[in-house]
Amino acid sequence: MDWMALSPEEWTAVRLSVKVALWAMIGSLPLGLVVALLLARGNFWGKSVLNGLVHMPLILPPVVTGYLLLLSFGRRGPIGAFLDAHFGIVFSFRWTGAALACAVMGFPLLVRAIRLSIESVDRRLEAAAGTLGAGPLWTFATITLPLILPGIVAGMILCFAKAMGEFGATITFVSNIPGETQTLPSAIYTFTQVPGGDTGALRLTLVSIAIAMAALVASEVLARRLSRRMDIE
Repeated sequence: MDWMALSPEEWTAVRLSVKVALWAMIGSLPLGLVVALLLARGNFWGKSVLNGLVHMPLILPPVVTGYLLLLSFGRRGPIGAFLDAHFGIVFSFRWTGAALACAVMGFPLLVRAIRLSIESVDRRLEAAAGTLGAGPLWTFATITLPLILPGIVAGMILCFAKAMGEFGATITFVSNIPGETQTLPSAIYTFTQVPGGDTGALRLTLVSIAIAMAALVASEVLARRLSRRMDIE
């Protein structure tokens, strides 16, 4: 079973992928929750446009999304140049850029899961809390948020899984730099391009499957526990 032992470079790619996926998931959550609330409860001009923009990464080729990120957040892009000059923040060809690209690609899945969960909440429960004197923020924190927690967890896991498997947008935006931006998909691609790299590609493929399955199982377990807890309460 020596062929299953990962090299230091492969372990680096695994750790970087998990790091990028976690930050993509965590960074997407606050904005994703706000956008899901707007789409589920809001009634404003441009709602359809916002919904289209949110889901655009699912429709566009990932390479196009990565190129748009490069144009916007690259060192010469309007946003990237501003962040670099005023805050010293650089995304292009950095692991932070990989996290940004993965966050953009996983954002629609996160928003959709939370939005569906919000839309399933019985508004009469929130109205009852309002009649008892609870303000909008307190009602959301004590009524709405606990009810939508399974949807939030599901959305976070979907975003994480999407980030773990993202390739096109990432390699276009931040390239494939070992130790800096080379995630699992990029490392697998690199192995497939060199003679004798099939074994390494297979090892990393199995690792990717194991991580994805663990994330899905964890999502299912957490969702069941949260649902069971709410039923008891």
